[in-house]
Amino acid sequence: MIEVFETNSAEETEKLGKKIAENAKPGQVYTLIGDLGVGKTVFTQGFATGLAIPESICSPTFTIVQVYDSGRLPFYHFDVYRIGDVEEMDEIGYEDYVYGDGVCLIEWANLIEEILPENHTRVTIEKNLEKGFDYRKITVEQI
Repeated sequence: MIEVFETNSAEETEKLGKKIAENAKPGQVYTLIGDLGVGKTVFTQGFATGLAIPESICSPTFTIVQVYDSGRLPFYHFDVYRIGDVEEMDEIGYEDYVYGDGVCLIEWANLIEEILPENHTRVTIEKNLEKGFDYRKITVEQI
């Protein structure tokens, strides 16, 4: 199933992330794909809100994974932008998170496609400057 959403502000992108997370279930994996500056972190902040996580969320670019246990489900937020080799994911216990009881959201997941679980939800965020600086096309696809 593929759903396409259009947002015209950071607030709308954040609200969409929240709405999607409100329906998240244990063991689900969401992959987040999009260019630099497209709104992946804004979407993730909304996603965390949808899981009732009170902490502020920022991308774990240098730590690769950030764990939040304070919401209705454990939330494992990955940012694999700086990953040099897929084998580095083993060192941080990737499989324990992905096949655990929480919800995973993986930014830049296209860089580790070969180790993604067979079933996951791909979220792609794209800009279209012809439709405005803040316009985003967000495609949500069950894989």
